[in-house]
Amino acid sequence: MSSLPVTGRLDAMKIMNRRTALVATTLGALLGVTTPGTLAAAAPVPAPAAASGSTASGSGSDGRRGGSGCRPGTLDPTPVQQAIAGLPQADATSAQVRITTPDGCWTGTSGVRDLRSQAPVPPHARFRVGSVTKTFTAVLVLQLAAEGRIDLDAPVQRLLPGLLPADYPTVTVRQLLDHTNGLPSPGVPDGIEWQLAHRYDRWTPEQLVRLGLHHPREFDPGTKQHYTNMGYIVAGMIIEKITGHSYATELDRRIARPLGLRDTYAPGDDPRIRGPHAHGYQTVVRDGRTELVDVTTWSQTFTPAAGNVISSLTDLDTFYTALFAGRMVPPAQLNTMFTLPAVRDVSGGPARYSVGLTAFPLPDGETLWIKTGSRYGYLAGVASTRDGRFRVEYSITGTDAKGEELGATAQRVITAALSLL
Repeated sequence: MSSLPVTGRLDAMKIMNRRTALVATTLGALLGVTTPGTLAAAAPVPAPAAASGSTASGSGSDGRRGGSGCRPGTLDPTPVQQAIAGLPQADATSAQVRITTPDGCWTGTSGVRDLRSQAPVPPHARFRVGSVTKTFTAVLVLQLAAEGRIDLDAPVQRLLPGLLPADYPTVTVRQLLDHTNGLPSPGVPDGIEWQLAHRYDRWTPEQLVRLGLHHPREFDPGTKQHYTNMGYIVAGMIIEKITGHSYATELDRRIARPLGLRDTYAPGDDPRIRGPHAHGYQTVVRDGRTELVDVTTWSQTFTPAAGNVISSLTDLDTFYTALFAGRMVPPAQLNTMFTLPAVRDVSGGPARYSVGLTAFPLPDGETLWIKTGSRYGYLAGVASTRDGRFRVEYSITGTDAKGEELGATAQRVITAALSLL
């Protein structure tokens, strides 16, 4: 175990090379969040101090039977250990990180399972992966395409008759998956109090589509790119229509069971996280006072097939390793996941989103393929080189996970991990 004071962590961050700092800042822009210009130390959360929450512990081996091995080799995880040391803090109550390089593998945790008990994060803790769900959904669709049951260029109107208005322009399955569909997103109040009051609401995909269609389409399908959930919500409906099974069933049958993923599932209407997990919290200001509200239990029916899956670090590493190695979909379909559409983003920049992944160009010309996600209380991310030699998975229970600014802990983790690339 190791413990590093705040000044030590800041000094360590100062010596990160310019390449890594540039990458972290660019990544924040790519994720649609703001990265703080200076990494200020976060104040501790208003909870009793506990030794279990003040260190960053790690292991070079995965003792779980049947789990993906994580052997330390010569990898020095010090930058990542320092990045997550000292939790809980104001911006995060816990963190889990797994990093694999040609030099070895390291998995570590910091912080507490929950603020009431101050118990440490349980081993193999499950968490909400948010939009990392989209990679799972893309794989399900591509498997069906490989089986000849779905044509990626088939119109949604033919697969789901009546879902879109009769005069709506053609939207293809491929456009759903690479965010070039132009479908409008459902609008609900942004305020946290409204979100908390409606956290147990249950939505159907059809309701979400109808709610979105109250707004005009963003652009003509196939002409631009804009990252939203709506394409994947509709893709989930197509999976269920073609297979005759629920999304959760297909996720389990086609991905989780074949790969031996014991922590990965779609919760459906269940607002809980089953099995071992760390609690998620959200900062709320009420009557001028800042409170942390436990938001662990929350219905995920507002983001079906787009942001609802629950998983663990080991499961994510196993899944992405198998995917990038070509064991989940055949080469023809897998290539679509590493191919960007020939359009511009709505902001005018280049397209960055492929089918189920995000292309993150590095300064040296290499591309890192990433997927990140956030749900209230939880931040998650996966990054890998195309050959899988460098992989990172993380989960952070951020106290403003849906905020516009990337939290200090998340920025430190990203920067530290990339320093080992």
